[in-house]
Amino acid sequence: MDDEGARGVRGTGADRVPRPPAGVPLPPAVPPKVPGTGTPSSGQPWGPRSGEPEAPRVPAIPPPAGPPAAHLTGSTPPPPPTEQPPASLDVWLRTPRPRVAPGVWRFGFTPRPPEQGEEVSDRSLLVGAVITLLSALLLWSLWRNGYLPYRLVPLKLFTPGEWWNPGTSGGPRTIEGSDALTVYEALLFGLLVYGCGRIGNFSELFRRHVVERGQPFLALAAAVAAGLTQLLVWNEALPVVRPVLVLVAAVAGGEIYQSQTVVNIIYGLIAAAVLWPFARLGRWRELIAARRGTGAPAPADDPAPATETSADRWPELRAAGWTDAAETLTAEVRTGRMNDVDVARLRHAWAEATRSPDRLAPLAEAVLRTGGAAALHPSGRRDLPRRTARHDVLTGQVRIGRCAEDPHNPYARRSTGLALDPTLLGTSLLAVGPPGSGKSDRLVRPVVEALGLRALAGQAAVLAVGGAGAPLGPDEAFDVVVRVGNPASAHDLDLYGGTSDPDEAAAVLAEGLVGDVGSLDSRRAATVLAQLLGPYRAAHGHFPSVPELRELLDGAPAALAALRATLEAAGHHAMLRELEARARQAGGPGDPAPVLADRVALLDRPAFAGFFATGPDARPFELRSLGQYPLRVRVDLPERGHAEASRLLTRLLLAQFTAITAARTDTTLFAGLVLDDATHAVTAETVRGIRRLRSVNAGAVLTLRTVDDVPEALHTPLLGAVGCTAAFSGITTWDGKRFAEAWGKEWVETREVAQHTVFADQPFTRALHALRKLVTGKAVTTDAVTVRQVEKERWSASELAYAVPAGHAVIRLTTVDGEHAPPLLVELGGR
Repeated sequence: MDDEGARGVRGTGADRVPRPPAGVPLPPAVPPKVPGTGTPSSGQPWGPRSGEPEAPRVPAIPPPAGPPAAHLTGSTPPPPPTEQPPASLDVWLRTPRPRVAPGVWRFGFTPRPPEQGEEVSDRSLLVGAVITLLSALLLWSLWRNGYLPYRLVPLKLFTPGEWWNPGTSGGPRTIEGSDALTVYEALLFGLLVYGCGRIGNFSELFRRHVVERGQPFLALAAAVAAGLTQLLVWNEALPVVRPVLVLVAAVAGGEIYQSQTVVNIIYGLIAAAVLWPFARLGRWRELIAARRGTGAPAPADDPAPATETSADRWPELRAAGWTDAAETLTAEVRTGRMNDVDVARLRHAWAEATRSPDRLAPLAEAVLRTGGAAALHPSGRRDLPRRTARHDVLTGQVRIGRCAEDPHNPYARRSTGLALDPTLLGTSLLAVGPPGSGKSDRLVRPVVEALGLRALAGQAAVLAVGGAGAPLGPDEAFDVVVRVGNPASAHDLDLYGGTSDPDEAAAVLAEGLVGDVGSLDSRRAATVLAQLLGPYRAAHGHFPSVPELRELLDGAPAALAALRATLEAAGHHAMLRELEARARQAGGPGDPAPVLADRVALLDRPAFAGFFATGPDARPFELRSLGQYPLRVRVDLPERGHAEASRLLTRLLLAQFTAITAARTDTTLFAGLVLDDATHAVTAETVRGIRRLRSVNAGAVLTLRTVDDVPEALHTPLLGAVGCTAAFSGITTWDGKRFAEAWGKEWVETREVAQHTVFADQPFTRALHALRKLVTGKAVTTDAVTVRQVEKERWSASELAYAVPAGHAVIRLTTVDGEHAPPLLVELGGR
């Protein structure tokens, strides 16, 4: 691979990734070839973005010479890539992903049914039904026996008077009156049955004790009820047959009954009409179909409108007229030669290409030639070696758990999946919990995986920082692995972040060195460093190494004299003035140079000898490249033997990340920083930088063992700067108090019940109360209920400290658009 290859070279600038030193095996310049899929083509989207110069770029990897792709020549199809989604890819593509509340796992989401009110107990339901039935029977008996006054008045108002005997209770005089009374009684009976069913809540009783028991009990119960009803109907205990015969005679004439066939048909229709509702209730048709093994035919999918195409047929390419490319990718999906990362990468590449029409044709040509392997990531990888969490690469979500069935959680969120995505991580996330609470395994690792997958899709860059052995993922899951202090490390770390501006380098380095020293102004420290870095770079063309910087800060006469002589020889008079100013201020009151020298001495140890080297022979990884290319970078810190140096480097990386992302001109690439342990890494300046990340499409994930790992003056600013916070099980009440204050309060309804003793005035009532007290042992009381609206903390400090079960966390989420979700109790890793 030449010096401008995708993996970079020694002495790389900010626009390239460093190359391993001599003797270390290089990754392949061309990605491993999947049989029949070729290699990346000139249609890759890794060219310069809008607003960037053309020169500093990672060139596209040229396709190797050779035969055309196998799927174009009819040869044996290639094996599918590793890590296929659990379902087939075309089904995965067509699965709905509705837009829902922040943090909801969108893949195949279905909302919960509406919340049911407090259910009536079975005993109360049964007693109410029995009382209603007995009341209805009593009322009907009184009606039939004429004990209800004025029962015929409504009927007489709408019928001729000669049909009736005189008086309000006079019965029918003629046959017409008798027929009208028969129909009238049937209508009243129907109203009585309907009212009895509604008041007695028979439908709920039937649902609980019959429907929920399933088949065949449901069909059998309906058949028994149908037989009993038929018996009552034909015995004329229920007014059904005679009213129907009267109505038919009134409409068709009495002569219709001269035909026995007509009478039999009418009787059959009456029997079928009585039987039909029971057949519906018992679901007889479904039971018969199931017994026969045919089953109900599945409804056919509605055909898509002519203007729409299912997602697995690549409608965006078809709409643009590239039908051949769409057909190629459709075949790749349905034959299993693509995975979910390929789909997300090609969709993103097509969206980027549409902004530059001159890139559409090369991308379409690459798709025709290499299929799902077009527009590959510069590393040549198409997936991660291993996934430990559920990912939906199309939406960028990673599922970290399930919302618990807890009263603190809103009803609609209970038992739903909780997921993180760049719209949430763009507001940054702070997780606090003691060791062993699951921060690294159940939060940090899934987030790093999700950002790594998006990097492979060309949509993100990730920097993961942790101690050596931290569960951030295997080496194969990263493009660059920096092992600080390890001689076998392929890359060093650039303390200056890849910048060539001495003032910018001094500001960031000062923040990393002494940003945690509250008594020292970091701006003065930056001035001291700039007075040394500027002259040194002007004299030597690069910044000083760690030993040289330590000598300059200590004011070593030999080092300063040599630098002065070099500047004089080169004629850098402005830089000479800077150096002389530093010489005059050295040793004065409040001079930050000694403190800076002491902090630099932490890195000037034998374990780090040559690691932070500068100059033409250096091999540093420059963090500035993270803001331009979809890189996956991991930095391993020597926490066990050099804890203070590790904290210094963590602080420096955080300061460099916030400064570099804020200075980007193109923010289409999401940049994510994950600090597995941010102890003593947060400073006042980095808090301000974290607050600015959401406006430049970047975010940081910070984990702490306790909030006290941050200076007390920064507790409130830090909790206010991040949009997402997570309190893991086992935190202290002091930490819980800070989260409770940050999450605020909500209005809730409270019920207060007060019991008051009932004092009777009547002798008989007093005797009953005395008897009741003798039997129950308790005085007769009455309850006074007071309902109030009060403002209450969403989670109190005590609840966060003692009510969060092991393996759970309370997480509050906010999107970059300002949408937010209340603090939710989440079962981490729950499916």
